[in-house]
Amino acid sequence: MARSDLVIAGYSETPVLFRSGRSAYDFAGEALAGLLSSTGIEKGVIDGLSVTTPLSESPNPFFSVYMCEALGISPTWLNYGGIGGCSATGGVARAMSAIRDGYCEVAVVLSSDAPSTSWRTNYAAFRGEFQDPVGVQGPPAMFGLLMNRYAAQYPLKDEALGKIAVTQREHALHNDNALEKFKKPLTMEDYYASRVVADPLRLLDSVMFCDGANAFLVTTERRAAELGIGKMVHPVAYGELTNVNGSDPCADITETGFSKIAPKLFSDAGMTPADIDCFQPYDDFTIAVLMQFEDFGFCGRGEGSDFVLETDLSYTGTLPLNTGGGQISAGQPGLASGGLNLAEAVRQLFGEGGGRQIDDPKTALVTGIGVIPYGRNWGTSAAMILEA
Repeated sequence: MARSDLVIAGYSETPVLFRSGRSAYDFAGEALAGLLSSTGIEKGVIDGLSVTTPLSESPNPFFSVYMCEALGISPTWLNYGGIGGCSATGGVARAMSAIRDGYCEVAVVLSSDAPSTSWRTNYAAFRGEFQDPVGVQGPPAMFGLLMNRYAAQYPLKDEALGKIAVTQREHALHNDNALEKFKKPLTMEDYYASRVVADPLRLLDSVMFCDGANAFLVTTERRAAELGIGKMVHPVAYGELTNVNGSDPCADITETGFSKIAPKLFSDAGMTPADIDCFQPYDDFTIAVLMQFEDFGFCGRGEGSDFVLETDLSYTGTLPLNTGGGQISAGQPGLASGGLNLAEAVRQLFGEGGGRQIDDPKTALVTGIGVIPYGRNWGTSAAMILEA
């Protein structure tokens, strides 16, 4: 995906809330209203929509169509993204393809969810009977197993995981949209004192399910100019892989899809890891962040702990990490989660980071993780490089 005239020309996100009592439709309306306000466009020009499957509304097979009705729009192109935390970057990539192929001109990529208010998902099929062992309590347990396997193969230092948590919490203190509960400093002592959830994974290694939404405007430079929009960023590379090593019944769970897509991602962008001004990785758990440093070539395999400890990851540092706090310290708005990291990347490249603004960033690497199965690595890995 070489640089073209296709751009992200606007973004918005709602505050992240816990047990808000609101619906995904309600949050979506707020996110769209924010997008219209920030870009100055009229709702009637929107002719494309990509919607993420929400945990809180997943029993409804017509959610994307009902969302159009709720928002009062009539798109000529509609996409319903079912790849979890990859659905935001994946939605942008699909919207770009739709615009390129002439199915629409101005698309909104919208993710909205409220799982802390209403959890209504059901993975069904044979998982409960045969694949997910009794007593495994969801993603934290899966990542506890992943951490144990990683630690059996490579050095894994608690202080590196703690540094990720502490750094991202410091960034969240500058984020007005972060969950109110997380707007207080975090120390390494706090990290070490947090209870073990799934040995060796601690509570502060983990995200917290919340409610919220985000939205992005995807169009061409020409159309954006016609609409009076001045700020925009270019997605210059995108990669996606589902079910890495799927034909291997005993795959190495420490080998992620990112390790497969990273070389082509950088090649398509004409960049190397050294060209990335900020890293906004999907961060459902701290170990996922550490492993992504390795997979994207910021350091070698098994060198993640030392890299974290030796690198300034603050917003003023050499490789700013999740400068809005990420999901770990802003809250995870259900399956709108991947959009949280993308929104922060666009915000930074627009120069709108406020008290956490990076000094003149030109590039950002954003990732998504979708689905956490038992006995394998995460289901989908997606990554996008943005250029100002």
